[in-house]
Amino acid sequence: MANEESLIRELCEPSEVLAKDLAKLSGDVLILGAGGKMGPTLSVLCENAAKKGFEQGYCGKKKVFAVARFSDPDAEPFLRSSGVIPIRANLADSNALAQLPDADNIIFMAGTKFGTTGNEVNTWAINARVPVLVAERFKGKRIVVFSSGNVYAQRPLSEGGASEKEAPSPVGDYGASVLARERMFEHAAQAFGTKVAIMRLFYAIDFRYGVLCDIASSIINKKPVSLSVPAFQCIWQKDANEAAIRMLGIASNPPLFMNVTGPETASVRQTALTLGTLLGIDPIFSGEPGATALLGDAGLSFSTFGYPRMPLNMLIKRQAQWMLDGGRIIGKPTHFEEKGGNY
Repeated sequence: MANEESLIRELCEPSEVLAKDLAKLSGDVLILGAGGKMGPTLSVLCENAAKKGFEQGYCGKKKVFAVARFSDPDAEPFLRSSGVIPIRANLADSNALAQLPDADNIIFMAGTKFGTTGNEVNTWAINARVPVLVAERFKGKRIVVFSSGNVYAQRPLSEGGASEKEAPSPVGDYGASVLARERMFEHAAQAFGTKVAIMRLFYAIDFRYGVLCDIASSIINKKPVSLSVPAFQCIWQKDANEAAIRMLGIASNPPLFMNVTGPETASVRQTALTLGTLLGIDPIFSGEPGATALLGDAGLSFSTFGYPRMPLNMLIKRQAQWMLDGGRIIGKPTHFEEKGGNY
């Protein structure tokens, strides 16, 4: 059977370079919106990196706070038992924000994606209004902002990925509201001198969710794998979380923008065929391969932090084994095959 505890331990084990980079920063770390898919393990990874830095004499003690509404009942006890200080708060409430610790280092993870269609007002309230409140509350601090590759338009495969210099061109309310989130923190940099780093993430992989999990689940359940979006990029969640924490040290004014994803552009068809072979099930496909995909050029992140440690072929093998071992699936599909921005 798949061992979820072992997976979580792996996701939360900091590298030496992460501990050293975090040790260079003064002050505590406050993670806002820490209750989602990536937040709990990012928070504990940060706590473990802070402990490692202290134990090895790189720095003094740091506190790591994780703020969320904690709709998942397991998240808060997990954080507390790992040394993170959880705080229940609604980030849309300015009074609640005022009571949060005045940390020097902020990682902003709050946002909504799924259920956008038909609930556009709430999507904009969370993705655009909450950043205004947070930027006001933590003016002048170092802030890393989780964003998305969805601020870019889908591109012909022959053109490669969009660089950070390319003008955003989001499709649909979700992508537009994420761009609004970025703009609000850009405004904070201009108005308050806040140092900001914006991480445009392309599909984190955790085996319990992600593009590979979506494709493998379709194969196992005998459902067609859509070829409408013919390719994708992804990155091991631990690599993405380490990049987010390390970006605190390079937050700047004007803001730094960085695409974060793996170096490989993966064919949906070939990935499904490989997973099918490993699972012992022939995949079913639907539609003709599309001409465009959501792709980013992550060269800046590679030159800054190095290449991700988990390559695509290993992610695919481990995803298949996770499914074969009966590993738990979170049940939050990425909808990577969506072309119209309707989530």
